[in-house]
Amino acid sequence: MSRIGERILPQRLGTSFRWLIGSSWVSNIGDGIALAAGPLLVQSQTDSAFLVALAALVQRLPWLLLGLWAGAVADRVDRRLLVMGANLARAVVVVVLCTFIATGQASITVVLVSLFCLGVAEVFVDTTTSTLLPMLVQRRDLGTGNARVQAGFLVGNQLIGPPVGAFLFAAGMVRPFAVQAVAILLAVGLVSRIATTPGPVRASRTHVRQDIAEGVRWILGNPPVRTLALVILAFNVTWAAPGAILVKYALDHLEMGEVGFGLLTTASAVGGMISVAVYGWLERHVSLATLMRVCLSLEVLMHLGLALTTTGGVAIAIMGVFGMYAFVWSTVSSTVRQRAVPTELQGRVSAAYMVCVFGGVAVGQLLGGLIAEAWGLTAPFWFAFVGAGITLALVWRRLSHVAHAGEIGPDAAATGPDPA
Repeated sequence: MSRIGERILPQRLGTSFRWLIGSSWVSNIGDGIALAAGPLLVQSQTDSAFLVALAALVQRLPWLLLGLWAGAVADRVDRRLLVMGANLARAVVVVVLCTFIATGQASITVVLVSLFCLGVAEVFVDTTTSTLLPMLVQRRDLGTGNARVQAGFLVGNQLIGPPVGAFLFAAGMVRPFAVQAVAILLAVGLVSRIATTPGPVRASRTHVRQDIAEGVRWILGNPPVRTLALVILAFNVTWAAPGAILVKYALDHLEMGEVGFGLLTTASAVGGMISVAVYGWLERHVSLATLMRVCLSLEVLMHLGLALTTTGGVAIAIMGVFGMYAFVWSTVSSTVRQRAVPTELQGRVSAAYMVCVFGGVAVGQLLGGLIAEAWGLTAPFWFAFVGAGITLALVWRRLSHVAHAGEIGPDAAATGPDPA
């Protein structure tokens, strides 16, 4: 067992890294439970399709409203304490929601307000948590660390959490949210054990707006990081366009039924787990630039494959491949960014990337719906194929510079060993 534990969480990464991973994994299980229970709760409170869609929007809206500001705050304060405080705020919101549900006072308004408040807290939690890893491990181990974080997301958020959440909701409407609150509190306790330098990351007497502007200027002035941000923005637009109508594509175009649609998501998660097992080998034997090019090329081909297929089994296989390369891309892109960005800017740059992610998703979802209405259910996949292909062609040569960003030069992010 010790050999298995060493392979999963190598001792060289340090004790504090293990506390961070434990917190991330527990939190992802709680969030995965809410991922299934949340929509079920909304559905139980309203028959309005608009309000159901609005529930998804209000959780993403805080990223567009507060994302950059949260990144600036993360660079000003003790990041460990900020994660703990924001998670405690999440727990309070969930407990209040549980109280409304248990007393029969829950309404769609209460649910929407709760989801928005949770979204606000998650902006600070997710932005700041992503800055802790580079503070705890050596730069050469960032790939391994990010792979473990992504593995926890796949297992907890995608595989274990949703079916458990649905089962608990069927057993009692309040139960999944009570379990989520416990998971959040446990995550707070685990983060509290992390040993980091106390106090703010950087002393700042400037206004938050100036800090945000400094972060944006740094991104614009760093060609590799700027290119990576644009790639993430463009590929999230093209990914979200067909993703917005995936359920109708599966049910109406492929005629897979509800179970078949569920298998598309499951196949993606299973593909991701395969990549978890082989990522270490890939990082040792394949250059980061090659990994990035292969992942983005597979993304282009995925859209083409889904546009052409008329068979549910083929679509499931394609989604399995999607899960494999999506895990690798997420791990590699996070590692490249963390290596390139100075410690005192990690919060602002991370937040800017998340704004690109959610901004791209919002634009893509809107375009996907409009394109499908005008030209049919496969049209968003053709749009994504062309758009992603053009983007890849434009950045193909630059990916070599992106992959090596931060390896040399004064702006390289200096990370040290675990202080624990």
